[in-house]
Amino acid sequence: MHDQVIEDFLKTGFNLKEHLSSYLNVDMNEIDGLLSSGKKNMSSLHPGALEADNVKDFYMEEVGNTHLFDLASWHIGSADYIADTIRLADMFASGKVLDFGGGIGTHSIAAAALSKVEHVYFVDINPYNRAFVIDRAKKLGLSKLISVHKSLESIEHIEFDTVICLDVLEHLPNPSSQLLEFKKRMSKNSIAIMNWYFFKGYNGEYPFHFDEKDLVENFFLTLQKNFIEIFHPLLITARAYKQIV
Repeated sequence: MHDQVIEDFLKTGFNLKEHLSSYLNVDMNEIDGLLSSGKKNMSSLHPGALEADNVKDFYMEEVGNTHLFDLASWHIGSADYIADTIRLADMFASGKVLDFGGGIGTHSIAAAALSKVEHVYFVDINPYNRAFVIDRAKKLGLSKLISVHKSLESIEHIEFDTVICLDVLEHLPNPSSQLLEFKKRMSKNSIAIMNWYFFKGYNGEYPFHFDEKDLVENFFLTLQKNFIEIFHPLLITARAYKQIV
């Protein structure tokens, strides 16, 4: 990857604040305040015990634009970590790339800059996230390289050469099933870049995460039966995998 891509992300998050200001029609002077309260505002929407059957409805209908500021605050505040996940994509991403649960589009934008990448398929169930990424891709001149989708099922007849799924699996009521769905759609030599954090926190500071013991154990059994890890030297939680065939 060109060093300029990492530099652009570290400096501006790929013009993230400007994109938020324009997309939401919010004055730039107000953006920092909205970002600083992003996580708190998102947590205030949490209904308490988020039931598995209600997860999709919650992220599709209830969080609205609040999720944009929560994610943007995380990507700006943890820029060094996010930059390393972009470096990881640089090591492995090629061909047709699935960015599953892509949020504000950081990894789709970065992947689209790679010469080995043919096309990026951004998937997110939140309609506000999808609209924001469509707007970002247009502003960055990447509309032909990034397509935006509501679900994996809506992308028919495509085998992915790379799967990116970062900071998503812990939000799913059945992450094991999602692993198997990825495997079905991966090409023979495909690489999956994934991480997870199955932990609600010591004091419930991550209320949107699932961390039930059976769910976590089943996830790791499914992972170990279907994927093998590929070593990389970056000291981050994200891992790279190839499928066991």
